[in-house]
Amino acid sequence: MGGHRPGWLNGTLAWATVIYLILPITIILPVSLTDQRFLSLPYERLSAQHYVTLLTTPAWTNAILQSAWIATASTLLAVVLGTLCAIGCWRLSRRSTDLVRALMLLPIIIPTITYAVGLYRYFARLGLLDSFTGVVIAHGVTGIPYVVITVSTALAAFDPRLESAARGMGASLGQTLRWVILPRIMPGIVSGAIFAFIHSWDELVVVLFIASRRVFTLPRKIWDGINENLDPAMAAVAVLLVGMTVLLLLMDLALRRRRTG
Repeated sequence: MGGHRPGWLNGTLAWATVIYLILPITIILPVSLTDQRFLSLPYERLSAQHYVTLLTTPAWTNAILQSAWIATASTLLAVVLGTLCAIGCWRLSRRSTDLVRALMLLPIIIPTITYAVGLYRYFARLGLLDSFTGVVIAHGVTGIPYVVITVSTALAAFDPRLESAARGMGASLGQTLRWVILPRIMPGIVSGAIFAFIHSWDELVVVLFIASRRVFTLPRKIWDGINENLDPAMAAVAVLLVGMTVLLLLMDLALRRRRTG
């Protein structure tokens, strides 16, 4: 009994940890509303001029559009391949499928810098450097593990008798997949898509290695802005990035509650 901490102490430590982690993020909100021309807290008043700059400057809007397009395309690629892999491993249910799942998780296990260096040499031979196709493929591959994890979790709760009943009533494999399996695991697919989209939307290291002038995503624009100047518009971008990430995570939480409820 002496080794157990009181409940209030556990709660206090938990909230202190949360505040410690969130506090640096909350600082960017007042900085994004500064009335100065450099990164600082507001001096005389709050100003939305940097949000206007963000939404009216072609360099920023192009970066936002490119990031959105790449994230959407790579998410579709990750969802299709990750879902098929998870269903295939679930149907086979052999020891070899555990190895396949482990291999599919490698993109998020190995250091990103190692993956980026390997992609650079490989894409250089294929002529995919500084191309939208190359970035979509790279982000799609690194997004597959998120889909495999969430879909495999959903399949673990799937009743195989539903598939047997559908096949027994004359449904083909394609019909069973479309009308029985996919609707039951759709929350897991959507969760995987959300995480894959967030990953692509925020990814920087791979883009720095395999893209140069043609592909200019939002994280890379922020990176270049930090190196060249301290434009407060970067704080406005950071607020939008955090807001979108939080919104997508809340959507995923709502899906999980609906699934368990």
